[in-house]
Parts: sequence; structure tokens; C-alpha cells
Amino acid sequence: MPSRSALTPDALAMVDTIARAGSFAAAARELGKVPSALTYSVRQLEDALDVLLFDRRSGQARLTAAGEELLAEGRRLLAQLDAVANRVRRVATGWETQLTIAADGVISRLTLFELCEAFFALRPAPPRGHAPDATPAGPGTRLRLRTEVLNGTWEALASGQADLAIGVKSETPPAAGIEMRPLGEIDFVFAVAPHHPLAAHDGPIPDAELVHHRAVAVADSAQRLSALTFNLLPGQEVFTVATVQAKIEAQLRCLGCGFVPEPIAREHIRAGRLVVKEVQRPRAKAGFGYAWRTSTARQGRRATLGHALQWWLQQLDSPATRHALLERHCGLPQPVD
Repeated sequence: MPSRSALTPDALAMVDTIARAGSFAAAARELGKVPSALTYSVRQLEDALDVLLFDRRSGQARLTAAGEELLAEGRRLLAQLDAVANRVRRVATGWETQLTIAADGVISRLTLFELCEAFFALRPAPPRGHAPDATPAGPGTRLRLRTEVLNGTWEALASGQADLAIGVKSETPPAAGIEMRPLGEIDFVFAVAPHHPLAAHDGPIPDAELVHHRAVAVADSAQRLSALTFNLLPGQEVFTVATVQAKIEAQLRCLGCGFVPEPIAREHIRAGRLVVKEVQRPRAKAGFGYAWRTSTARQGRRATLGHALQWWLQQLDSPATRHALLERHCGLPQPVD
């Protein structure tokens, strides 16, 4: 018997039972077998693996080092098999196996993780024909969060790498099979560290002055779509970082200047760690939205939304949730209704 064929769930469960019972006789009683049949099954498994799993010299079923390894890995595999079976039952009830959410860096991680907590705390109805306790707590859908920047958030959704995109630019052109709703606006302010040369500038700062100072920019995470850039002047030195949080950290350290989302920088501004300065160039709020796929990419047919995506869309339908996702970047966690 090939070793791979020998490692069946029944064989792994048998080793687990013997280890727990402490003897072949006790395990045989628990499994409803005669001891000789159990011993024969163990020898077949040992022959297939070409190892000794139990030390029988003491009259007890003591695991060898190989047996200990098989027991540990076997328990892990059995747990995974149970998890797969539970997820399959969940899929039969309309809950997705996995839901991937792409969120722009300006989205509140505090609020996003509170939503994740509320999602994992759900108690869906069990599949038809199963007792209420036959299904583990939670929806059984695995969440995957992606942090994207600018066009990267839209690209993740359009390319099928994400099921829901939160924080796409509101001026993104519509696409077939994708539905978008407004999320809200964020005010961006020009800020520098208190010891930056521009902190002492009187009046609105013109571009002719800004161009002489290094700007801090967040790199667009898009791989295929055209990368977006904002508020950078021709010939201006640029320090590029990967996240909004890194941009603010760079400006706190006086490594450059630039526009930052006011809600994220708010506490630094209040504490005086960043100074807001007026600039001559017009300043406008940036609009954001959230989007999801409504049809299959290949066939163009209307897709049935899974229960997990429906739940997230219901949360995003709340004005309070949308406001928190854009504005609430500090403070104590609050429960999500």
C-alpha cells in the first residue's frame, strides 16, 4: 500500500484514539473493534510508512518520535478536513468561501477592523438538515484585506483580485459589470513640520516657492492602469513612500512637505506636530466611493451576490458607517451596529 494511500482520515483518527486511550485494548473498546483487528490496522499503517509508530515493549501504547509527529500532523489535517466540510456547507447556504476587500490607504483601519469583528461575530442559520450546533460560530467566510493606493484600489476590483473596493476615486469612469456608490469626501490640507522652512512663510505659498522644497508622495499601487499623481510640480524633488501613514511620518520628520488627508493628520495638527499652511493653488476635497462586481467577467451575466458581500454592502449603506470610514482614524473602538 503506498504511504499516501495509507494516510486516510480513519487511519489518522485511529492513531489519535490509541494515543488518547493509552493502550490498544482501551482504544479498541472505544472504536468498537477487537484488539487484534486494531493491532493489524496499525501494523498495516506502519508497513506502508516504513516506520514504527508505537513502542509496545512496556505493554502500553507509547508513541515513538515518528508516531508523535504523525499524531501532531494528523490532528492538524483532521481539523483542516473538518474546516473544509464546514465551509462547503456554508457555500451551500450562499456564504462565500472567501471575500477579498481592497481598501484605499485613506480608509479608517479602526472602523474597518470593527466591521471585521462584527462580521466574524455573525451567527448564520445552519444548513438545511443540520442541527444548530453542527456549524461553527461565524459565517465561515475567510476575509482577506488588501491595502491599495489611488488607481490600485480600482484595479484590484476590475482585475478580479477583489470582490469589494472601498475608497475608489469618485471620478472613476463606470465599467461594465461593476456597480459603484458614493462614500463621501475627504479634505486634504497642506502641512509641514513646525521646523520646516515653509512653516514660517507668511501668506499663501505660491508654486514658485513650493517647487524648491521636497514633496512627499504616496506611490499609486496600480500595476497595469496608469499611475495617478497629484499636486507635484515639474522639477520638484520627490520622496516617494508606500502608504499614507508613511507620508505623514515623513512629513513629521521634516523630510518633505505636501497635502495630507485632514482626518488622518488631525491629531498631529491639534498637537502642533504638523502645521497647516495655505497655498495659492486651489484646494478641493477628494471624493471617494465603494464598488463591487455585479456580473461574471467572462459571461457578462448578472451574478448572485453572496451573503458575505451582501452583509458588507448593508453596512456601507449606513451614512454613519461611511462617515466613520473616512473620518474616524483615532480614538477608542466603538461597537458596530
